[in-house]
Amino acid sequence: MENFTPIASLVGGILIGLAAAAMMLFNGRVAGISGIFGGILMPAKGELSWRLTFFVGLLVGGLILLLAMPQAFDFTSGRTLAMLAAAGLLVGIGTRLGGGCTSGHGVCGLSRLSLRSLVATMTFMATGAITVFVMRVFFGGAL
Repeated sequence: MENFTPIASLVGGILIGLAAAAMMLFNGRVAGISGIFGGILMPAKGELSWRLTFFVGLLVGGLILLLAMPQAFDFTSGRTLAMLAAAGLLVGIGTRLGGGCTSGHGVCGLSRLSLRSLVATMTFMATGAITVFVMRVFFGGAL
């Protein structure tokens, strides 16, 4: 298995869970990144400041990691910037169509025992597995 990091993954998962719990406890909101970002693009009255703070916190957290552990960013995807941008756009469209993203459904929704989130998360995972299979079998892992 390539890049197997169980300790870092466990710590990351715990931090995501704590952040989602804190968001619900202190702000009464689900920590769904697509919804938070969507609210920045089309803000409702009184909603912009906390959404911007959350989003900037994500960026600052990434910057801190880059400064503290630059090797964490030492990888190549083998894809062009245009391909990555297109993939990101498709993910964004999918999160809007699906009514949320993996953080909103997979972390927050499942912890609230939401059937809708269970179905959405199962759909995300199945689609990801099918995509990997198709890419590896039909395109040799490259597109």
